[in-house]
Amino acid sequence: MPSLSSSSQARVIWNLSWPQVLMMLFNFLIGFVDVWVAGQIDSRVQAALGIITQSLFLFLVIATAVAGGAVAAISQSMGAGRILRAERYTGLCLLIAAASGVVFLAIGLPLRDVFVWALQVPDDIVPLTRYVLQVFLYTLPPYYMLIMQNAVFRARQQVMVPLYTMIVVTIVNTIGDIGFGLGRFGLPNLGVSGVVWATFSSITFGAAFGLLVLRRDGTLRRRIFAPWRWVRRAFPYLFKVAMPAGIMQIVWHSGYLVLFAITASLPENSVNALAGMAAGARVESLLFLPGFAFSLTASIMIGHLLGANEPEEARRTGLRILGISMIAIGLLAACVWPFLHDIAGFIAPKPEVQAEAENYLVYNVLAIPFTLTSMILAGALSGAGATIYNLVGMGLGTWLVRLPLAYFLGHVVMRNATGVWISMLASQACQATILFYIFTRRDWQRFAMSKPRNGTHR
Repeated sequence: MPSLSSSSQARVIWNLSWPQVLMMLFNFLIGFVDVWVAGQIDSRVQAALGIITQSLFLFLVIATAVAGGAVAAISQSMGAGRILRAERYTGLCLLIAAASGVVFLAIGLPLRDVFVWALQVPDDIVPLTRYVLQVFLYTLPPYYMLIMQNAVFRARQQVMVPLYTMIVVTIVNTIGDIGFGLGRFGLPNLGVSGVVWATFSSITFGAAFGLLVLRRDGTLRRRIFAPWRWVRRAFPYLFKVAMPAGIMQIVWHSGYLVLFAITASLPENSVNALAGMAAGARVESLLFLPGFAFSLTASIMIGHLLGANEPEEARRTGLRILGISMIAIGLLAACVWPFLHDIAGFIAPKPEVQAEAENYLVYNVLAIPFTLTSMILAGALSGAGATIYNLVGMGLGTWLVRLPLAYFLGHVVMRNATGVWISMLASQACQATILFYIFTRRDWQRFAMSKPRNGTHR
Protein backbone atom coordinates (compact mmCIF):
# COMPACT_ATOMS: atom_id res chain seq x y z
CA MET A 1 0.00 0.00 0.00
CA PRO A 2 1.88 3.12 -1.17
CA SER A 3 1.71 6.43 0.68
CA LEU A 4 -1.51 8.30 -0.02
CA SER A 5 -2.70 11.85 0.46
CA SER A 6 -4.80 12.52 3.56
CA SER A 7 -8.04 12.66 1.57
CA SER A 8 -7.24 9.48 -0.36
CA GLN A 9 -6.29 7.66 2.81
CA ALA A 10 -9.49 8.82 4.50
CA ARG A 11 -11.44 7.24 1.62
CA VAL A 12 -9.50 3.99 2.04
CA ILE A 13 -10.22 4.00 5.78
CA TRP A 14 -13.92 4.57 5.10
CA ASN A 15 -14.10 1.90 2.40
CA LEU A 16 -12.48 -0.64 4.71
CA SER A 17 -14.47 0.35 7.79
CA TRP A 18 -18.12 0.65 6.79
CA PRO A 19 -18.52 -3.01 5.69
CA GLN A 20 -16.92 -4.08 8.95
CA VAL A 21 -19.32 -1.90 10.95
CA LEU A 22 -22.22 -3.71 9.27
CA MET A 23 -20.46 -7.05 9.81
CA MET A 24 -20.19 -6.35 13.55
CA LEU A 25 -23.85 -5.27 13.60
CA PHE A 26 -24.97 -8.57 12.06
CA ASN A 27 -22.75 -10.41 14.54
CA PHE A 28 -24.54 -8.56 17.35
CA LEU A 29 -27.95 -9.44 15.88
CA ILE A 30 -27.10 -13.15 15.91
CA GLY A 31 -26.55 -13.12 19.67
CA PHE A 32 -29.55 -10.86 20.24
CA VAL A 33 -31.93 -13.18 18.37
CA ASP A 34 -30.55 -16.23 20.21
CA VAL A 35 -31.15 -14.61 23.60
CA TRP A 36 -34.59 -13.28 22.65
CA VAL A 37 -35.86 -16.62 21.29
CA ALA A 38 -34.42 -18.51 24.27
CA GLY A 39 -36.28 -16.14 26.59
CA GLN A 40 -39.51 -16.80 24.70
CA ILE A 41 -39.09 -20.52 25.26
CA ASP A 42 -38.14 -20.64 28.94
CA SER A 43 -35.97 -18.70 31.39
CA ARG A 44 -33.97 -21.88 32.04
CA VAL A 45 -33.14 -22.14 28.34
CA GLN A 46 -32.04 -18.51 28.37
CA ALA A 47 -29.84 -19.14 31.41
CA ALA A 48 -28.22 -22.27 29.95
CA LEU A 49 -27.61 -20.59 26.62
CA GLY A 50 -26.16 -17.52 28.35
CA ILE A 51 -23.77 -19.58 30.47
CA ILE A 52 -22.37 -21.53 27.50
CA THR A 53 -22.22 -18.48 25.21
CA GLN A 54 -20.23 -16.53 27.80
CA SER A 55 -17.87 -19.48 28.24
CA LEU A 56 -17.41 -20.11 24.54
CA PHE A 57 -14.34 -17.83 24.42
CA LEU A 58 -12.32 -20.55 26.15
CA PHE A 59 -12.83 -22.83 23.17
CA LEU A 60 -12.18 -20.08 20.63
CA VAL A 61 -8.95 -18.70 22.08
CA ILE A 62 -6.72 -20.42 19.51
CA ALA A 63 -8.98 -19.37 16.63
CA THR A 64 -9.02 -15.69 17.60
CA ALA A 65 -5.30 -15.66 18.41
CA VAL A 66 -4.20 -17.33 15.16
CA ALA A 67 -6.64 -15.12 13.23
CA GLY A 68 -4.77 -12.08 14.56
CA GLY A 69 -1.50 -13.65 13.46
CA ALA A 70 -3.02 -14.39 10.05
CA VAL A 71 -3.98 -10.74 9.53
CA ALA A 72 -0.46 -9.59 10.46
CA ALA A 73 1.38 -12.17 8.34
CA ILE A 74 -0.86 -12.04 5.27
CA SER A 75 -1.33 -8.25 5.19
CA GLN A 76 2.42 -7.64 5.58
CA SER A 77 3.14 -10.17 2.84
CA MET A 78 0.61 -8.51 0.53
CA GLY A 79 2.07 -5.08 1.28
CA ALA A 80 5.54 -6.37 0.43
CA GLY A 81 4.27 -7.83 -2.83
CA ARG A 82 5.15 -11.37 -1.70
CA ILE A 83 2.01 -13.06 -3.00
CA LEU A 84 3.30 -16.62 -2.67
CA ARG A 85 4.14 -16.03 0.99
CA ALA A 86 0.67 -14.58 1.59
CA GLU A 87 -0.93 -17.61 -0.08
CA ARG A 88 1.16 -20.03 1.95
CA TYR A 89 0.26 -18.26 5.21
CA THR A 90 -3.36 -18.54 4.13
CA GLY A 91 -3.01 -22.29 3.66
CA LEU A 92 -1.14 -22.70 6.95
CA CYS A 93 -3.76 -20.75 8.93
CA LEU A 94 -6.64 -22.68 7.38
CA LEU A 95 -4.94 -25.97 8.27
CA ILE A 96 -4.39 -24.78 11.86
CA ALA A 97 -8.05 -23.77 12.10
CA ALA A 98 -9.30 -27.10 10.78
CA ALA A 99 -7.02 -29.13 13.07
CA SER A 100 -7.71 -27.00 16.17
CA GLY A 101 -11.49 -27.20 15.75
CA VAL A 102 -11.38 -31.00 15.55
CA VAL A 103 -8.97 -31.26 18.52
CA PHE A 104 -11.15 -29.06 20.76
CA LEU A 105 -14.20 -31.10 19.77
CA ALA A 106 -12.39 -34.36 20.59
CA ILE A 107 -11.20 -33.01 23.96
CA GLY A 108 -14.42 -31.22 24.87
CA LEU A 109 -16.95 -34.00 24.31
CA PRO A 110 -15.63 -36.44 26.95
CA LEU A 111 -14.97 -33.58 29.39
CA ARG A 112 -18.27 -31.72 28.98
CA ASP A 113 -19.60 -32.92 32.37
CA VAL A 114 -16.44 -31.66 34.07
CA PHE A 115 -16.80 -28.31 32.32
CA VAL A 116 -20.44 -27.93 33.38
CA TRP A 117 -19.46 -28.79 36.96
CA ALA A 118 -16.63 -26.23 36.90
CA LEU A 119 -19.11 -23.53 35.85
CA GLN A 120 -21.14 -24.25 39.02
CA VAL A 121 -24.35 -24.54 37.01
CA PRO A 122 -27.50 -24.79 39.18
CA ASP A 123 -28.73 -28.39 39.48
CA ASP A 124 -32.08 -27.77 37.79
CA ILE A 125 -30.47 -26.70 34.50
CA VAL A 126 -27.45 -29.06 34.45
CA PRO A 127 -28.94 -31.51 31.87
CA LEU A 128 -30.07 -28.63 29.66
CA THR A 129 -26.67 -26.89 29.89
CA ARG A 130 -24.87 -30.15 29.11
CA TYR A 131 -26.97 -30.58 25.96
CA VAL A 132 -26.38 -26.97 24.83
CA LEU A 133 -22.65 -27.41 25.39
CA GLN A 134 -22.60 -30.65 23.40
CA VAL A 135 -24.14 -29.04 20.32
CA PHE A 136 -21.86 -26.00 20.66
CA LEU A 137 -18.86 -28.35 20.70
CA TYR A 138 -20.06 -29.82 17.39
CA THR A 139 -20.05 -26.24 16.08
CA LEU A 140 -16.34 -25.68 16.85
CA PRO A 141 -14.81 -27.07 13.59
CA PRO A 142 -16.89 -24.86 11.28
CA TYR A 143 -16.62 -21.96 13.75
CA TYR A 144 -12.82 -22.14 13.63
CA MET A 145 -12.91 -22.15 9.84
CA LEU A 146 -15.34 -19.21 9.77
CA ILE A 147 -13.14 -17.07 12.02
CA MET A 148 -9.99 -17.89 10.05
CA GLN A 149 -11.55 -17.34 6.63
CA ASN A 150 -12.86 -13.93 7.65
CA ALA A 151 -9.37 -13.01 8.93
CA VAL A 152 -7.85 -14.05 5.58
CA PHE A 153 -10.34 -11.95 3.62
CA ARG A 154 -9.76 -8.93 5.87
CA ALA A 155 -5.98 -9.24 5.53
CA ARG A 156 -6.40 -9.16 1.73
CA GLN A 157 -8.69 -6.10 2.04
CA GLN A 158 -11.65 -8.12 0.73
CA VAL A 159 -13.85 -6.77 3.52
CA MET A 160 -17.10 -7.29 1.62
CA VAL A 161 -16.78 -11.09 1.81
CA PRO A 162 -16.92 -11.26 5.65
CA LEU A 163 -19.93 -8.93 5.47
CA TYR A 164 -21.73 -11.22 3.01
CA THR A 165 -20.76 -14.20 5.17
CA MET A 166 -22.26 -12.68 8.31
CA ILE A 167 -25.43 -11.78 6.40
CA VAL A 168 -25.76 -15.46 5.40
CA VAL A 169 -25.10 -16.57 8.99
CA THR A 170 -27.64 -14.07 10.38
CA ILE A 171 -30.39 -15.06 7.95
CA VAL A 172 -29.95 -18.81 8.52
CA ASN A 173 -29.69 -18.36 12.30
CA THR A 174 -32.74 -16.09 12.52
CA ILE A 175 -34.94 -18.37 10.41
CA GLY A 176 -33.76 -21.42 12.36
CA ASP A 177 -34.22 -19.76 15.77
CA ILE A 178 -37.70 -18.40 15.14
CA GLY A 179 -38.82 -21.24 12.88
CA PHE A 180 -37.60 -24.31 14.75
CA GLY A 181 -37.19 -22.67 18.17
CA LEU A 182 -40.70 -21.18 18.31
CA GLY A 183 -42.47 -23.24 15.64
CA ARG A 184 -43.09 -20.33 13.26
CA PHE A 185 -43.16 -20.28 9.42
CA GLY A 186 -44.94 -23.65 9.45
CA LEU A 187 -41.85 -25.40 10.84
CA PRO A 188 -41.91 -27.93 13.72
CA ASN A 189 -41.47 -26.47 17.22
CA LEU A 190 -38.27 -28.05 18.52
CA GLY A 191 -37.66 -25.62 21.40
CA VAL A 192 -34.09 -25.48 22.67
CA SER A 193 -32.98 -28.05 20.07
CA GLY A 194 -34.16 -25.71 17.34
CA VAL A 195 -32.13 -22.83 18.77
CA VAL A 196 -28.82 -24.65 19.26
CA TRP A 197 -28.99 -26.54 15.96
CA ALA A 198 -29.83 -23.26 14.21
CA THR A 199 -26.54 -21.92 15.54
CA PHE A 200 -24.72 -25.01 14.24
CA SER A 201 -26.38 -24.73 10.84
CA SER A 202 -25.75 -21.00 10.44
CA ILE A 203 -22.06 -21.25 11.34
CA THR A 204 -21.65 -24.23 9.01
CA PHE A 205 -23.35 -22.34 6.17
CA GLY A 206 -21.06 -19.37 6.80
CA ALA A 207 -17.93 -21.53 6.74
CA ALA A 208 -19.10 -23.27 3.55
CA PHE A 209 -19.79 -19.90 1.91
CA GLY A 210 -16.27 -18.70 2.74
CA LEU A 211 -14.68 -21.86 1.37
CA LEU A 212 -16.75 -21.50 -1.80
CA VAL A 213 -15.46 -17.94 -2.30
CA LEU A 214 -11.87 -19.07 -1.72
CA ARG A 215 -12.40 -21.85 -4.24
CA ARG A 216 -14.00 -19.61 -6.86
CA ASP A 217 -11.34 -16.88 -6.65
CA GLY A 218 -8.59 -19.47 -7.13
CA THR A 219 -7.12 -19.25 -3.62
CA LEU A 220 -8.07 -22.73 -2.43
CA ARG A 221 -5.68 -24.91 -4.42
CA ARG A 222 -2.74 -27.21 -3.77
CA ARG A 223 -0.17 -24.43 -4.13
CA ILE A 224 -1.15 -22.68 -0.88
CA PHE A 225 -0.25 -25.70 1.26
CA ALA A 226 3.50 -25.28 1.60
CA PRO A 227 6.12 -28.00 2.15
CA TRP A 228 7.28 -28.71 5.70
CA ARG A 229 10.58 -26.86 5.15
CA TRP A 230 8.69 -23.60 4.59
CA VAL A 231 6.23 -24.22 7.44
CA ARG A 232 9.12 -24.79 9.86
CA ARG A 233 10.55 -21.37 8.98
CA ALA A 234 7.25 -19.50 8.76
CA PHE A 235 5.40 -20.86 11.78
CA PRO A 236 7.58 -19.15 14.46
CA TYR A 237 6.40 -15.70 13.35
CA LEU A 238 2.78 -16.80 13.46
CA PHE A 239 3.34 -18.23 16.92
CA LYS A 240 5.14 -15.07 18.09
CA VAL A 241 2.07 -13.02 17.17
CA ALA A 242 -0.62 -15.49 18.21
CA MET A 243 0.71 -16.54 21.62
CA PRO A 244 0.54 -13.09 23.31
CA ALA A 245 -2.84 -12.52 21.62
CA GLY A 246 -4.19 -15.77 23.04
CA ILE A 247 -2.84 -15.03 26.52
CA MET A 248 -4.36 -11.56 26.32
CA GLN A 249 -7.76 -13.07 25.53
CA ILE A 250 -7.49 -15.27 28.62
CA VAL A 251 -6.27 -12.38 30.78
CA TRP A 252 -9.06 -10.09 29.57
CA HIS A 253 -11.96 -12.54 29.83
CA SER A 254 -10.84 -13.98 33.16
CA GLY A 255 -10.55 -10.43 34.47
CA TYR A 256 -14.12 -9.80 33.36
CA LEU A 257 -15.28 -12.92 35.23
CA VAL A 258 -13.52 -11.66 38.37
CA LEU A 259 -15.19 -8.27 37.91
CA PHE A 260 -18.55 -10.06 37.76
CA ALA A 261 -17.69 -11.82 41.02
CA ILE A 262 -16.71 -8.52 42.68
CA THR A 263 -19.98 -6.97 41.52
CA ALA A 264 -22.03 -10.00 42.60
CA SER A 265 -20.59 -9.82 46.13
CA LEU A 266 -21.09 -6.07 46.68
CA PRO A 267 -22.31 -5.17 50.19
CA GLU A 268 -25.33 -3.30 48.78
CA ASN A 269 -27.72 -3.95 45.86
CA SER A 270 -25.53 -6.59 44.22
CA VAL A 271 -28.39 -8.19 42.26
CA ASN A 272 -29.50 -4.86 40.78
CA ALA A 273 -25.87 -4.04 40.04
CA LEU A 274 -25.39 -7.26 38.09
CA ALA A 275 -28.60 -6.72 36.14
CA GLY A 276 -27.66 -3.10 35.44
CA MET A 277 -24.21 -4.17 34.31
CA ALA A 278 -25.65 -6.74 31.90
CA ALA A 279 -28.16 -4.22 30.50
CA GLY A 280 -25.61 -1.42 30.22
CA ALA A 281 -23.09 -3.68 28.53
CA ARG A 282 -25.59 -4.43 25.73
CA VAL A 283 -25.98 -0.72 24.96
CA GLU A 284 -22.23 -0.19 25.27
CA SER A 285 -21.52 -2.99 22.79
CA LEU A 286 -23.72 -1.26 20.22
CA LEU A 287 -21.90 2.05 20.73
CA PHE A 288 -18.55 0.42 20.13
CA LEU A 289 -19.41 -1.52 16.97
CA PRO A 290 -17.81 1.24 14.83
CA GLY A 291 -14.80 1.18 17.16
CA PHE A 292 -14.24 -2.52 16.55
CA ALA A 293 -14.51 -1.91 12.81
CA PHE A 294 -11.91 0.89 12.92
CA SER A 295 -9.66 -1.39 15.00
CA LEU A 296 -9.85 -4.09 12.31
CA THR A 297 -9.14 -1.46 9.66
CA ALA A 298 -6.06 -0.33 11.59
CA SER A 299 -4.75 -3.91 11.65
CA ILE A 300 -5.17 -4.24 7.89
CA MET A 301 -3.62 -0.91 6.89
CA ILE A 302 -0.69 -1.06 9.31
CA GLY A 303 0.14 -4.58 8.12
CA HIS A 304 0.17 -3.52 4.46
CA LEU A 305 2.23 -0.38 5.14
CA LEU A 306 4.85 -2.26 7.15
CA GLY A 307 5.01 -4.89 4.43
CA ALA A 308 5.71 -2.04 1.98
CA ASN A 309 8.51 -0.87 4.34
CA GLU A 310 6.81 2.39 5.35
CA PRO A 311 7.05 2.34 9.17
CA GLU A 312 6.54 6.07 9.76
CA GLU A 313 3.58 6.19 7.42
CA ALA A 314 2.17 3.25 9.39
CA ARG A 315 2.46 5.27 12.62
CA ARG A 316 0.79 8.30 11.05
CA THR A 317 -1.97 6.13 9.61
CA GLY A 318 -2.70 4.57 13.01
CA LEU A 319 -3.04 8.02 14.57
CA ARG A 320 -5.20 9.20 11.67
CA ILE A 321 -7.58 6.25 12.12
CA LEU A 322 -7.69 7.04 15.84
CA GLY A 323 -8.59 10.66 15.11
CA ILE A 324 -11.33 9.74 12.63
CA SER A 325 -12.85 7.21 15.04
CA MET A 326 -12.74 9.71 17.90
CA ILE A 327 -14.71 12.24 15.86
CA ALA A 328 -17.24 9.72 14.52
CA ILE A 329 -17.95 7.90 17.77
CA GLY A 330 -17.61 11.07 19.85
CA LEU A 331 -20.47 12.60 17.85
CA LEU A 332 -22.49 9.40 18.33
CA ALA A 333 -21.84 9.51 22.08
CA ALA A 334 -22.80 13.20 22.24
CA CYS A 335 -26.12 12.37 20.56
CA VAL A 336 -26.78 9.49 22.95
CA TRP A 337 -25.72 11.26 26.19
CA PRO A 338 -28.97 13.22 26.79
CA PHE A 339 -31.01 10.03 26.42
CA LEU A 340 -29.06 7.66 28.68
CA HIS A 341 -31.90 7.59 31.21
CA ASP A 342 -34.47 6.68 28.56
CA ILE A 343 -32.18 4.10 26.93
CA ALA A 344 -31.52 2.47 30.28
CA GLY A 345 -35.26 2.41 30.98
CA PHE A 346 -35.99 0.76 27.65
CA ILE A 347 -33.57 -2.10 28.16
CA ALA A 348 -34.14 -2.38 31.94
CA PRO A 349 -37.72 -1.33 32.82
CA LYS A 350 -37.38 -2.10 36.55
CA PRO A 351 -36.52 1.25 38.26
CA GLU A 352 -33.73 -0.12 40.46
CA VAL A 353 -32.03 -1.84 37.54
CA GLN A 354 -32.60 1.19 35.31
CA ALA A 355 -30.73 3.38 37.79
CA GLU A 356 -27.73 1.03 37.85
CA ALA A 357 -27.73 0.64 34.07
CA GLU A 358 -27.77 4.43 33.64
CA ASN A 359 -24.96 4.78 36.20
CA TYR A 360 -22.93 2.14 34.34
CA LEU A 361 -23.46 3.91 31.02
CA VAL A 362 -22.48 7.33 32.40
CA TYR A 363 -19.00 6.16 33.42
CA ASN A 364 -18.46 4.00 30.34
CA VAL A 365 -19.57 6.72 27.92
CA LEU A 366 -17.16 9.09 29.70
CA ALA A 367 -14.47 6.48 29.09
CA ILE A 368 -15.06 6.46 25.30
CA PRO A 369 -11.88 8.45 24.42
CA PHE A 370 -9.76 6.02 26.46
CA THR A 371 -11.59 2.90 25.27
CA LEU A 372 -11.27 3.96 21.63
CA THR A 373 -7.59 4.70 22.05
CA SER A 374 -7.03 1.22 23.46
CA MET A 375 -9.11 -0.45 20.74
CA ILE A 376 -7.62 1.35 17.73
CA LEU A 377 -4.00 1.22 18.85
CA ALA A 378 -4.35 -2.43 19.90
CA GLY A 379 -5.60 -3.17 16.40
CA ALA A 380 -2.70 -1.27 14.86
CA LEU A 381 -0.14 -3.09 17.02
CA SER A 382 -1.74 -6.42 16.10
CA GLY A 383 -1.29 -5.61 12.41
CA ALA A 384 2.40 -5.04 13.14
CA GLY A 385 2.66 -8.33 15.00
CA ALA A 386 3.42 -6.47 18.25
CA THR A 387 0.74 -8.27 20.27
CA ILE A 388 3.04 -8.51 23.29
CA TYR A 389 2.46 -4.79 23.85
CA ASN A 390 -1.32 -5.33 23.85
CA LEU A 391 -0.87 -8.04 26.46
CA VAL A 392 1.18 -5.68 28.64
CA GLY A 393 -1.25 -2.76 28.32
CA MET A 394 -4.45 -4.76 28.80
CA GLY A 395 -2.97 -6.96 31.51
CA LEU A 396 -1.71 -4.07 33.62
CA GLY A 397 -4.91 -2.08 33.16
CA THR A 398 -7.12 -5.03 34.12
CA TRP A 399 -5.23 -6.80 36.91
CA LEU A 400 -3.28 -3.94 38.53
CA VAL A 401 -5.87 -1.16 38.20
CA ARG A 402 -9.41 -2.33 37.41
CA LEU A 403 -9.82 -5.32 39.74
CA PRO A 404 -8.00 -4.02 42.87
CA LEU A 405 -9.70 -0.62 42.50
CA ALA A 406 -13.11 -2.23 41.93
CA TYR A 407 -12.80 -4.21 45.15
CA PHE A 408 -11.41 -1.28 47.15
CA LEU A 409 -13.99 1.28 45.98
CA GLY A 410 -16.90 -1.11 45.66
CA HIS A 411 -16.44 -3.10 48.87
CA VAL A 412 -14.51 -0.79 51.21
CA VAL A 413 -14.97 2.89 50.34
CA MET A 414 -18.28 3.37 48.50
CA ARG A 415 -19.77 -0.08 49.15
CA ASN A 416 -21.85 0.00 45.96
CA ALA A 417 -21.60 -0.49 42.20
CA THR A 418 -20.45 3.08 41.50
CA GLY A 419 -17.03 2.09 42.80
CA VAL A 420 -16.88 -0.71 40.23
CA TRP A 421 -17.90 1.58 37.39
CA ILE A 422 -15.24 4.12 38.43
CA SER A 423 -12.61 1.37 38.36
CA MET A 424 -13.59 0.56 34.77
CA LEU A 425 -13.10 4.20 33.76
CA ALA A 426 -9.73 4.34 35.54
CA SER A 427 -8.47 1.12 33.97
CA GLN A 428 -9.43 2.29 30.48
CA ALA A 429 -7.46 5.49 31.09
CA CYS A 430 -4.48 3.41 32.22
CA GLN A 431 -4.62 1.09 29.20
CA ALA A 432 -4.99 3.99 26.78
CA THR A 433 -2.02 5.84 28.30
CA ILE A 434 0.23 2.77 28.09
CA LEU A 435 -0.70 1.92 24.50
CA PHE A 436 -0.50 5.55 23.34
CA TYR A 437 2.99 5.85 24.82
CA ILE A 438 4.07 2.60 23.14
CA PHE A 439 2.58 3.59 19.79
CA THR A 440 4.10 7.07 19.71
CA ARG A 441 7.43 6.45 21.49
CA ARG A 442 8.50 2.82 21.04
CA ASP A 443 9.79 0.96 18.00
CA TRP A 444 6.83 -1.40 17.63
CA GLN A 445 7.42 -1.59 13.87
CA ARG A 446 10.34 -3.95 14.50
CA PHE A 447 7.86 -6.76 15.18
CA ALA A 448 6.93 -6.88 11.49
CA MET A 449 8.38 -9.73 9.43
CA SER A 450 12.00 -9.16 8.44
CA LYS A 451 13.09 -9.83 4.90
CA PRO A 452 14.21 -13.43 4.42
CA ARG A 453 17.88 -14.26 3.92
CA ASN A 454 17.12 -16.88 1.29
CA GLY A 455 14.26 -17.99 -0.90
CA THR A 456 12.71 -20.56 1.45
CA HIS A 457 10.45 -18.17 3.38
CA ARG A 458 8.71 -16.72 0.37
